[in-house]
Amino acid sequence: MNIVVVFAHPSADSFGQAICSTAVTALESSGHHVSLLSLYQSHFAAAMSREEWLAYHGESPALDPDVKLHGELVRNADALVFIYPTWWSGLPSIMKGWLERVLVSGVAFHFNKKDKVRPSLKQVRHLVGISTYGSPHAYIALMNDNGRRIITRALRACTGWRTKRTWLGMYNMGNATSSELTAFLERVHKTMRELS
Repeated sequence: MNIVVVFAHPSADSFGQAICSTAVTALESSGHHVSLLSLYQSHFAAAMSREEWLAYHGESPALDPDVKLHGELVRNADALVFIYPTWWSGLPSIMKGWLERVLVSGVAFHFNKKDKVRPSLKQVRHLVGISTYGSPHAYIALMNDNGRRIITRALRACTGWRTKRTWLGMYNMGNATSSELTAFLERVHKTMRELS
């Protein structure tokens, strides 16, 4: 499979980086072709420009060359994997900006004759979200876990409702033991190895 991994964490020595490395290694060892989009490392601009906003409903909404490249990778992806820390009950701004700038009309969706949004990424068979949290699971559930809802629900409007979804969350990071962190990385590795 062609798999696009979208990773957002500013620190190269973070646990998030360990998750990303584990996921990519497991996917590649299973024979998948992986395109890693490390948003902080590539200095991806989160904010949509005025020109992009004006072009949003036009024929060519992706104006930036990097955004166009990312869109092409997504159009050819069989699976999308998102790895990020949950901040303020949601996605880091750089990843939210990536969704807004890359998953535009002509890439992720199109409008039918009645001007209704229809999915353009029907070839995507699997959506995967992997996130770390500073709070316990019960608190995250109470706050609605907005990042998870975007990745496992909202994105299916672009892929189709039959797309498989997988979610891996490492909760209560501040109190996690080294054995718990290791066990989570093993879970990531196993899940990515079995991705189909």
